[in-house]
Amino acid sequence: MDFRKKLQSSSATIEKDNDRFLPKQQLEQQPLEAKRMPNIKVFSGSSHRDLSERICERLQLDVAKASLKKFSNKETNVEIGESVRGEDVYIIQSACGEINDHLMELLIMINACKIASSSRVSAVIPCFPYARQDKKDKSRAPISAKLVANMLSVAGADHIITMDLHASQIQGFFDIPVDNLFAEPAILKYIKESIPNWQEAVIVSPDAGGAKRVTSIADRLNVDFALIHKERKRANEVEKMTLVGNVRDRVALLVDDMADTCGTICLAAEKLVEAGASAVYGFCVHGIFSGPAIQRLNNSVFEAVVVTNTIPQEQNMKKCSKIQCIDISMILAEAIRRTHNGESVSYLFSHVPM
Repeated sequence: MDFRKKLQSSSATIEKDNDRFLPKQQLEQQPLEAKRMPNIKVFSGSSHRDLSERICERLQLDVAKASLKKFSNKETNVEIGESVRGEDVYIIQSACGEINDHLMELLIMINACKIASSSRVSAVIPCFPYARQDKKDKSRAPISAKLVANMLSVAGADHIITMDLHASQIQGFFDIPVDNLFAEPAILKYIKESIPNWQEAVIVSPDAGGAKRVTSIADRLNVDFALIHKERKRANEVEKMTLVGNVRDRVALLVDDMADTCGTICLAAEKLVEAGASAVYGFCVHGIFSGPAIQRLNNSVFEAVVVTNTIPQEQNMKKCSKIQCIDISMILAEAIRRTHNGESVSYLFSHVPM
């Protein structure tokens, strides 16, 4: 009799415990606020404090305390302001502004947390530095992206979270796990909600290198795509652009991974208007906007240029009314939450967390 009572009691306990476990689909749809986040610290570098605060707000965490200063000789000084012993640490630092200083600051923060006995240190780098220097394209050229990967590993990083790497092979430069997230789901959502008559639009790549990205978006929207092929006749001659595809009397959506000086995308937009496009919109994940970029955009034929906030855009938006910004903090926050809880992040490749 005692054995039967124990068995019944045990079964009741198991049924009660099972109520705490939700089906995978239901778990993925749960809001972030419903999940507890113990033993985690999220630090912010000085490159993009606003993004860090947005991420922490979604995670219902405070940004962990750290003092980031420079000595009079411009050396970087970092002081971690709270205990990280046994904690899962995430350090958010993007490649913008004074990139070399911010990179050094990130390396020192990683090392400081590592030698302070944190259980794991993850570097969250929305825009990866030196990503365009990923191969030897001429004699004696450095592969700087590989050097940055080595520096992060040596500093003590156990894991990297980044977004839309300029070249996907950069993941192979690391001996530690790298999660390369994509802004594509957020861009698709924006197109469906904000672009008039998007069902008849054409997705355009400004060069052959972006063809894979463009075809992926076109397939998911079930629309046509086009490609602009650039030809350089000889040194010091203006390159020739050839449009492959039809955009006449249709909205053209020009998609690239980053916009720096904006020379290429502005010329591409003019080519699309010459080919008969009724309107041209630009979409870039990383809006660097250096040098004459803002002036070029103000004088361009774009209706709007849509970027994400992997890089701060507040000042750029004040200088150029055509720039619009998509907030991707929810994607990075959900990636941090899933990583901390040991869940898969592949859900984020095709969904925008709410």
